[in-house]
Amino acid sequence: MTDLKPWLKCYPEEIPHTLTYSNEPVQNYLKNTAEKNPNKIAIHFMGKEMTYQEVYSASLKFAAYLQSLGIEKGDRVAIMLPNCPQSVISYYGILFAGGIVVQTNPLYMEREIEYQMNDSGSKMIVTLDILYPRVTKVMSKTSLQHIIVTAIKDYLPFPKNLVYPFIQKKQYGFSVNVKHEGNQHLFTEILRQPQKALQKHEFDFEEDLALLQYTGGTTGFPKGVMLTHKNLVANASMCEAWLYKCKKGEEVVLGFLPFFHVYGMTTVLILSVMQGNKMVLLPKFDMETALKTIEKQRPTLFPGAPTMYIGLLNHPDLQKYDLSSIDSCISGSAPLPVEVQQKFEEVTGGKLVEGYGLTETSPVTHANFLWDRPRIKGSIGVPWPDTDAAIFSMETGEKLPAGEIGEICVKGPQVMKGYWNRPEETAQTLKDGWLLTGDLGYMDEDGYFYVVDRKKDMIIAGGFNIYPREIEEVLYEHPDVVEVVAAGVPDPYRGETVKAYVVLKEGAVVSEKELDQFARKHLASYKVPRIYEFRNELPKTAVGKILRRSLVDEEKKKWQDEEQIKA
Repeated sequence: MTDLKPWLKCYPEEIPHTLTYSNEPVQNYLKNTAEKNPNKIAIHFMGKEMTYQEVYSASLKFAAYLQSLGIEKGDRVAIMLPNCPQSVISYYGILFAGGIVVQTNPLYMEREIEYQMNDSGSKMIVTLDILYPRVTKVMSKTSLQHIIVTAIKDYLPFPKNLVYPFIQKKQYGFSVNVKHEGNQHLFTEILRQPQKALQKHEFDFEEDLALLQYTGGTTGFPKGVMLTHKNLVANASMCEAWLYKCKKGEEVVLGFLPFFHVYGMTTVLILSVMQGNKMVLLPKFDMETALKTIEKQRPTLFPGAPTMYIGLLNHPDLQKYDLSSIDSCISGSAPLPVEVQQKFEEVTGGKLVEGYGLTETSPVTHANFLWDRPRIKGSIGVPWPDTDAAIFSMETGEKLPAGEIGEICVKGPQVMKGYWNRPEETAQTLKDGWLLTGDLGYMDEDGYFYVVDRKKDMIIAGGFNIYPREIEEVLYEHPDVVEVVAAGVPDPYRGETVKAYVVLKEGAVVSEKELDQFARKHLASYKVPRIYEFRNELPKTAVGKILRRSLVDEEKKKWQDEEQIKA
């Protein structure tokens, strides 16, 4: 009989094959940790520190205030914040209030905010003062009823809290003065008020949603991935099991991955609170600030993306900083180059391995072993505890044997409930208990998995998911553009970068700079094409469909030829 899970034979004794879950909702882990270790430092933020008791008390106060504004069980509340104490308090406060968190990228422009608020039906949003004008421009077009505003300075120590507004005004060219009145609320004023009575809710661990995390593909705009309390708790528990040599409650975790990305939310925010670890947060990944923070705060765990490790390794002053405290890193969001892995381990003395997952899986399904097992070059590793994975034929839908390429499919308690208000797309992605990842790969005889290509055309640049159709629809609005296709092309730093192939109207003269300025008015900066190529025509099928894959293959061939010449 064929071994259905050959990877289990590779597991070290310390990693269990199956886990037991407490059936508690995500927010209860903050309550448990605060009651057990109230004075333990939960957050370090640019010199400011908060204990678990302080974070818990603030979250309860925030939750009661949301309920006083009308938030009931199942209502959606958006968080549009970088990593800061307010993002942690808001996250757990929304859950304590019975709400569902809708993470919103702070880089979003008006049309992206409008779409996500309407699709999710969010009633409220928590955002920064510098983002306030952007949100208010679209509020009347959305389901938003209230806006809660905070500022980075609100949680900075003296005298940084006095200096920061001047730095911010110089950087952004404006300052915002928001009053605590009507449907506008100040985060600081909320937390100054006495604790109001909090209505407690019963939670169905397996069915109730904790999060709507937006992702998407080339077939349409981003979709809300419905993640339950069990999904998130299960994936954080799997991560805890994988990091079996880490000391619970004693680790210092770098929070450079944004919490509006599910990878940062699970591996930093939820896992740290679950274990009672200290989170070191930065609102923005600035390499010099990151190096100084690492040297001073002495972190032990660094979940990250390849662009972060690459950026630090290539900083001109890297040798001036001591990174030796870093013990364990799991890289996600994009493929990890082997040379980056090796160099980072040389610099830190710690371990850096690659993992794999999707927003739809909370997000991790596979990873390489950090300890006690040899590293497998080019592999995304093996499935985590309680996780099944297999390769299915694209033609027949049957499970394939080791060595054959097909679609990677996964099954486990971290797999999403489905897509928000999209039953047809849910049915296309979840079949017979399996989640179809859209990635092509194979499994070797030992149960290690390898990704060879993506079935979907989604672009992953610097760890961000970018959907070509969004870019194309924006560029199609330019009056001189006839045809356009956006695609991901190889980039040594970001993994991929966005390139737009453009056909202009006959006789039209448009520069790259003009298209860039046009795109930046409607798209977050990371979605804006870095490269434009003007063509007389685009490759198409007999029925007129643009051959995106042909353009991508052409670009890869060009890149490979250039690399061979360099070698």
